[in-house]
Amino acid sequence: MASEDSFLVLVHHRGSIKRKTRSGVKFTDKDPLCIIVRPTTGYDALVSSVLEKLGLEGSNRNANTIATVAGSSSRLAVASSSVPVYEPAIQPVASPSFAVDLSGNVGDEVRYGEHHLTELRCPTPAGVGEGLFDDPDDDDVEPDMIADDSGDDLGASHPRRATGGSSSGTQQYPPHFSSLDLDAMRHDKNPGQPAGFGARDTEGSAGMTEFQVGQQFQDKDEALLSVKTYSIRRGVQYKVVESNYRRYVGKCSEFGNGCTWLIRLSLRQRKGIWEVKRYNGPHTCLATSISSDHRSLDYHVIATFIMPIIRADASVNIKVLLNATAAHFGFRPTYRRVWMAKQKAVAIIYGDWDESYNELPRWVLGVQLTMPGTVAVLRTCPVRVGGQLDESQANFHRLFWTFPPCIEAFHHCKPLVSIDGTHLYGKYEGTLLVTIAQDGNSNILPVAFALVESENAESWSFFLSHLRQHVTPQPGLLVISDRHNGIKAALEAPDGGWLPPAAYRAFCIGHVAANFALTFKGKDARRLLVNAAYAKTEVEFDYWFDILRSENLAMCDWANRIEYSLWTQYCDEGRRFGHMTTNISECVNSILKGVRNLPVCSLVKATYARLAELFVRKGREAEAQLGTRQQFSQYLVKCIEANLKTARCFTVTVYDRDNSEYTVAETTPTGSFSLGSYRVSLASQTCDCGYFQALHFPCPHALACCAYSRLTWQPYVHQVYCLSSIFDVYQIGITPPIPEDFWPPYDGPTVIPNPNMRRAREGRPRSTRIRTNMDDADPNRPKRCGLCRQPGHTRRSCPQAGRPTHTGGNK
Repeated sequence: MASEDSFLVLVHHRGSIKRKTRSGVKFTDKDPLCIIVRPTTGYDALVSSVLEKLGLEGSNRNANTIATVAGSSSRLAVASSSVPVYEPAIQPVASPSFAVDLSGNVGDEVRYGEHHLTELRCPTPAGVGEGLFDDPDDDDVEPDMIADDSGDDLGASHPRRATGGSSSGTQQYPPHFSSLDLDAMRHDKNPGQPAGFGARDTEGSAGMTEFQVGQQFQDKDEALLSVKTYSIRRGVQYKVVESNYRRYVGKCSEFGNGCTWLIRLSLRQRKGIWEVKRYNGPHTCLATSISSDHRSLDYHVIATFIMPIIRADASVNIKVLLNATAAHFGFRPTYRRVWMAKQKAVAIIYGDWDESYNELPRWVLGVQLTMPGTVAVLRTCPVRVGGQLDESQANFHRLFWTFPPCIEAFHHCKPLVSIDGTHLYGKYEGTLLVTIAQDGNSNILPVAFALVESENAESWSFFLSHLRQHVTPQPGLLVISDRHNGIKAALEAPDGGWLPPAAYRAFCIGHVAANFALTFKGKDARRLLVNAAYAKTEVEFDYWFDILRSENLAMCDWANRIEYSLWTQYCDEGRRFGHMTTNISECVNSILKGVRNLPVCSLVKATYARLAELFVRKGREAEAQLGTRQQFSQYLVKCIEANLKTARCFTVTVYDRDNSEYTVAETTPTGSFSLGSYRVSLASQTCDCGYFQALHFPCPHALACCAYSRLTWQPYVHQVYCLSSIFDVYQIGITPPIPEDFWPPYDGPTVIPNPNMRRAREGRPRSTRIRTNMDDADPNRPKRCGLCRQPGHTRRSCPQAGRPTHTGGNK
């Protein structure tokens, strides 16, 4: 038998190869050569050893029959499952924080009393007076529910406990994994335990040493995890002979064919621990097949391995988890299995997927006790079993919620909102609807949320009606959205409160341009349409529209079918404040991307915690700026400074003695479109360039007039840009939640998820994201490798692609 510092190499030198087998490529050689190779053995020495075994030493036989894998380390990659895994160490990297306190599990029932669709409000009990952004470029979409290999369900009432730490060794992988804290993967949760994530040697390498009789484990899950890890690390297979609540027996798949490996573990009832009672090891068999997967690498093992990653960032996509798992174990599991593992890890960390629905009502009561004035509207549907109404249960349907600081903050924000919807990931389908406001410093602020089944007329009507009632009752409000028919129906409802002059609607020009590009190909035409939409004067709009008409008259006919006030800036009467797209909503989709992977109650908790952090950070920034006696936001100061530089090139003529009416002549053009001469009225805060009335602060021409008449420009700035207004946005913070023990009880039926929202159990479904021209990559952006994310080469020629995907072995 080989020593601790040597390899046992299996060399197939005759026979045939079967390529179409269940486990991959299979060698049928019945008499392979066994050669012991030390880590210091060179290529020439290995070839000499093979030739010597074959009795061909000194012959002219081609020595290239054995080769190393290109791009790998000095370790040889050979067709043998009996070669131990030697993996280079990797430098620890920082991990992005998932700064949301989701501790505490609640679970009571929601009141339900009618047999039809019900709307339940959670009243306040009587007498009870940034660094959060996810990567916006990460567009990977989680798939629907997929069946597991073992048939076990995810998020069961008693999920398996995360045990132990992982192996200290890991294969080197591309730099784009650097956002993961691989040190966290090696964290041993129970350092005092004799065994954790597999049996350990003196260096802490998991699964590389043999089991010992008397070795103990905290529970059966930990014991099974150790046996599976051992099997994966050794690259061998075993089968379960007996498994029940008291005993677990496994033996090698080649037991009786030259291998005697067997392990028997039993429960010690008095101590409640599992112990190795019998062990025949190590394996004496030699595998004769190569496979990129391993039967013991099931989603339970993967879930334990990826637990620290999910705890640090629940939004990490499946491709990253799959590659990390392959690099760590040396085997590449299926996408389906890794997805199942992620769902299990999320359920263990953030709560069971099904029970999370029943935790919502009581958590809402706890928040209302903490912050009186919190609005939460829960709707449920009746449950029927065998045609009979089950009054003990109710299906979750919709939930609207907002917090008092958000309601108060909106009074000091710009008088517009952007609404958007984003899909949920995980075990159950659904859509998160969000309303976004913006302060005078261009900071986005989510002010209202809703969980609904999908984007349709009924769900948008539910969301917008409560938004109007509880958060945005101000007259003259502007709503920016895409052209979804459900939004259109909800806003045009006679009793919705969103019709002019109470409220106005505007389209996101990004969505309009994307729809335009579906009919008319070519980026030049699309650019002309966008330029026309951004035009702040009718003259400039006509300039770009005439160019578009010269390209294709049908393009203008298409644009003319949409009312100008909905997509052009010069017709919006200054209501947009320069916002032409729903990019603020798209940005929030990135901010909340991590929470979209969580069970519903944890998602709602996350909005509470993230808003608390947002209010603290932005409030401190505003307070610090006020302390320096600044008057306006940083955003406005930068704009004014840029306008002042441009204003130096103008000639000003005053036309009245009250110093309010002027003409300004540009000595040199200041942009791609210029009128040459502009009329400015400081009294009405207008300018022929359109910037003054569109952005609500002085344009370069207005600043030139102020300088000419020795007037200050500050009185002509909208109040929303003042630091005092921005401070008022964040003045009321989020209160720390009251401990769960002090929450009021909630009596009612158990809230359960709608079974119709359960994702498909089979197959890998299509992405829920509808990709449009807005998702096109920037043509000037350098192309990167799809594997290592580095520029200069493609996936096909990536040097990382040559690394061995797995080796395994037996000492």
